[in-house]
Amino acid sequence: MKKTILVVDDQPGICMLLTDILTEEGYHVETASTGKEGLEKMNTSVYHLVLMDYQLPIFNAFEVVKQLEKPNNQIPVIVMTGMTEGIVREKEDCNNIVTILSKPFNIKEVCELVHSILK
Repeated sequence: MKKTILVVDDQPGICMLLTDILTEEGYHVETASTGKEGLEKMNTSVYHLVLMDYQLPIFNAFEVVKQLEKPNNQIPVIVMTGMTEGIVREKEDCNNIVTILSKPFNIKEVCELVHSILK
């Protein structure tokens, strides 16, 4: 059975790129474009991994993660951002955020990271 990944980003191009790449790698990918939509999907569906932009409409990535209901609050989350300063301290409050990925990112590195988390 394919593992399912949720990509949450308000930039359609990022969602499309990650969907194409991760689908080629053998994953099932779903997308959301706001923090609220991502939160709703994470609380109602099963995901093995979430790649989420930090700065989203309505809720940022950390606000989404803090509002997750059990057992969904154990889903590993990769936060993507163009501004890493100050975010690392916030990460300490969210145990399921596995890493912060700087934008722009290298697709090969993203694939390796996803594979290592989902192996």
